[in-house]
Amino acid sequence: MDKTSTFFGKDTPLASAAGTITLGGELVVTRLGFGTMQLPGAGAWGEPADPARARAVLRRAVELGINFIDTSDYYGPHVANRLIVEALYPYPQDLVFATKIGFKRGADGSFIPDPRPESLRLACEENLSHLKVERLDLVHFRYGGSPEVPFMESVGTLQDLQREGKIRHIGLSNVTLAQLQEARATVPIATVENLYNLADRSSEQVVDWCTQQRIAFLPFLPLGKGKLVQADGPLASLAKRYQVTPAHLALAWLLARSPMILPIPGTSSVQHIEENVAAASLRLSEEDLSTLAAQVASVQN
Repeated sequence: MDKTSTFFGKDTPLASAAGTITLGGELVVTRLGFGTMQLPGAGAWGEPADPARARAVLRRAVELGINFIDTSDYYGPHVANRLIVEALYPYPQDLVFATKIGFKRGADGSFIPDPRPESLRLACEENLSHLKVERLDLVHFRYGGSPEVPFMESVGTLQDLQREGKIRHIGLSNVTLAQLQEARATVPIATVENLYNLADRSSEQVVDWCTQQRIAFLPFLPLGKGKLVQADGPLASLAKRYQVTPAHLALAWLLARSPMILPIPGTSSVQHIEENVAAASLRLSEEDLSTLAAQVASVQN
């Protein structure tokens, strides 16, 4: 397959340069996806300032070979999924969606844990309806630490929805290694979606266990925050040497960290999605990978 796409007279690497990963033993997707959280308004709340641009980003993602889109009906709420339909429906045959349930939005835009079985069922139905699909490819239960509903009761609700044919594969989000292992003992878990990037490696044990068990790991906030991707940040000198951006390095480090990592960087800019996809073809030496980790660690301490 050709690894580049011509756009505005220049060649842009395709997401396929990152290779593929198999989810749940059957869904083969590019190992660089796209997250839709930045498509609605600020804070994933309300309508985007430029809906046409948001739709263009989604179309460009697919043009660049991305066939894995991470979304949720509580982005907006309901906005991200509607934009997906407006931009991409009817969907390409190989397009795979992952969505999240387990939270709701407050009137002020806050994210509120809601793991009650009836709420999870409603969220599942809303995602099915708003995405216009008969079955959800992959659903993450995003754990919010609610003491009112036991963790495994919520996981059991997803398993019931899977048995009913509404969910194809089950994933977990924002979980500890102990919770992942507890769930996996009784329920097939296809993926884990936790906070993880060069600057925040609090899920290191989860990444290692997922790698051992061949479970795909989706790092959210893969580009980190603040100094990590700034032009004068800890990645700047190495980025200059490779003639790439700090964001390229942050994504390339994740792709090299484990063959089971599937980054899902999000953006509301066509230019930025092209830049992110370019990271799929960036190969760093072992020395540079170690240097990256050390440089970032030094500014964290």
